[in-house]
Amino acid sequence: MPQMMPMSWSIMFIMFSMIFILFATTNYYINMPSTKIITKKKTLMKTLNWKW
Repeated sequence: MPQMMPMSWSIMFIMFSMIFILFATTNYYINMPSTKIITKKKTLMKTLNWKW
């Protein structure tokens, strides 16, 4: 593999970094979760009477 000059390595690093940042931000914002109102369910507690 031929050697690349340092300027080319920097441009390639910047290009891949920008692609990674764009990919990460689009994946983050692609699914905006809908805010649902969470209702608390009343838990039913059965009282157990122990028969000794």
